[in-house]
Amino acid sequence: MFRKFRTLICLAVMALSATLPARAQSLGDILEAELLPGWQTESGAHMAAIRLTLASGWKTYWRSPGDAGIPPEISWTGSENLRGVKLLWPTPEVFHFNGMQSIGYSHEVVLPIEILPRDAARPVHLETAMDLGVCRDICVPARVQLASTLSGKGKPDPAIRRALGAQPINARSLGLSATRCRLMPSGRGMKLAVDLTMPPMGADEVVVIETTDGNTWVSEARSHRQGKVLSAEADIASLDGRPLSFDRSTLRVTVLAGGKAAEASGCQGG
Repeated sequence: MFRKFRTLICLAVMALSATLPARAQSLGDILEAELLPGWQTESGAHMAAIRLTLASGWKTYWRSPGDAGIPPEISWTGSENLRGVKLLWPTPEVFHFNGMQSIGYSHEVVLPIEILPRDAARPVHLETAMDLGVCRDICVPARVQLASTLSGKGKPDPAIRRALGAQPINARSLGLSATRCRLMPSGRGMKLAVDLTMPPMGADEVVVIETTDGNTWVSEARSHRQGKVLSAEADIASLDGRPLSFDRSTLRVTVLAGGKAAEASGCQGG
């Protein structure tokens, strides 16, 4: 059976020019969090989720939030019988405010978690600490701490299934035929240019460029389309200050448009 989760959210409110009173730290005023226990899959993994519910007008951010957003950070320290965790991000929204762009979620988001136990026959005790930003006219750094013991088969959860169905799709299923990239010197260091040969997904396509090597920073991309080719450019640098070493196989490009998302992995030199 599932032990009842416990939730603790600490809110440190920072306005642009002033600090709000302590009452703004109330859990129910801005953000609520819940761990959905989910079910055990045929492979022995466990599919659970974190549900975040935001007050009206507030939003939180995607894994790549744009230059105007706050990237979430998640720790699983203290968990037991845990071999690995994969967070599955549903398709986000694109927000525009005061000429700035950010990417994230409003109202409610369910973030599916694929949990890999060391021993599938034993319960998994999950300890989650999630640092994230929630914003409206001000931005609120928040820490969400959740804990639960997952055991048994559980049962499928419709909310988790809907979130899994909202995952970005493979861009090749939409007609992507080529992904080319190249590094170029720029006045700010290095610039990464990516060309996607694919049909338009809709008006106002937004391109997000990421690497998964853990040591590379990529700025918000600037994109434009010419016929079948969607092009994007971003500044790129190594996080540790060492000379940049770019592995094309770690590239992940996401195109957002019309409430949908398509992803492409890796690129060819161009």
